[in-house]
Amino acid sequence: MISIESFVERLGSERASAILRCPSESNARVAMEAAIAGGFRICEFTLTIPNAIGLVREFAAKSGLLVGAGTVLTVEDARAAVDAGASFLVSPVFDPEIVAEAARLGVASIPGCATPTEMLAAHRAGATLLKLFPAQPASWIAQTLGPMPFLKIVPTSGVTLENCHEHLAAGAYAVGFVNSLFVPQEVACGDAAAIEARARAMLQAARP
Repeated sequence: MISIESFVERLGSERASAILRCPSESNARVAMEAAIAGGFRICEFTLTIPNAIGLVREFAAKSGLLVGAGTVLTVEDARAAVDAGASFLVSPVFDPEIVAEAARLGVASIPGCATPTEMLAAHRAGATLLKLFPAQPASWIAQTLGPMPFLKIVPTSGVTLENCHEHLAAGAYAVGFVNSLFVPQEVACGDAAAIEARARAMLQAARP
């Protein structure tokens, strides 16, 4: 299993992750395969997907990928995801119990935070990475990093092909693409070609 420090370094190098939420296991598999074909190497399956733990296990076995679980809301979720091979755990909220459990399990925790106060509290609780959820304008990141430059902020849910470079230029450590990458209609109809093409374009836009 990759160490927390190595994961943080890898995310900073990749600068982007693919985050999938959909109501079908089979559609999720096709969609994530398309994102990987487009170049993504850090992938997140939210636990709202049917058999998400099975997908984490399946994709974590693939060479060169770092796979995580999203929407982790309980300690039991965290343990099941890590047992399946998850390298990181993401939550929509900051829950100190989950941050502590992730540390105990030896994986990175990325709690969701919407205010500077939450971010500092999560950082002090041991979260190395902080999910800005939902995403704010790029200026929010720059303004927050002004007094707290040690925070590693990762905006999601609102980051697009068009604005991802603005977020990174403002100081975001990396970005997470959700529905802007996995357009629900394309996921539902299995349009892998469209997802793969958009993945390539997004990764190109996220480069320094």
